[in-house]
Amino acid sequence: MSLACSARRAFIKGLCGVAVTSLVATKGHASPVIKGSRSLNLYNRHTGESVNHDFWIDGLYQPEALSGFDQVLRDHRQNIAAPMDKRLFELLHQLQSDLNNDAQIHIISGYRSPKTNAMLSARSNGVAKKSYHMRGMAMDIAIPGVDLANLRDAAKNLKLGGVGFYPRSGFIHVDTGRVRSW
Repeated sequence: MSLACSARRAFIKGLCGVAVTSLVATKGHASPVIKGSRSLNLYNRHTGESVNHDFWIDGLYQPEALSGFDQVLRDHRQNIAAPMDKRLFELLHQLQSDLNNDAQIHIISGYRSPKTNAMLSARSNGVAKKSYHMRGMAMDIAIPGVDLANLRDAAKNLKLGGVGFYPRSGFIHVDTGRVRSW
């Protein structure tokens, strides 16, 4: 197979390089290890707890960091932690990268037990009865110093899940469900 890349078009050249790398990887050669780290600094407004960890290092999720995130994101009303979807952490990391911002992310709500969700749903029609919060797939967040509308727009541009806008309450909702917004 012949792959020709035009010197005038760096983009095409890059794509050809990816194609060659893909061909080599499928021939039984080891693919290169992805180097680097991804970190998040989370603060729970209800409990006052914070956690700052590298959750991904050189291509591997860090179980201790994920466990620390799960604890801070727990249902504080019932004191129940649950495993959160790792894609949420990827979403938050990408969101901060796109905003060129590494400030602490304020958590308004992370995991919700069914009991807490039912209580909140009874109080407000803004709480879904089958909320992604109960599946560890959603967070309500704010980032001090970042305009809420800009945060919403950046989250929507990612196209990584649902984005809800709650300007009167001072937060946005992000989840790893299907792409949608409200």
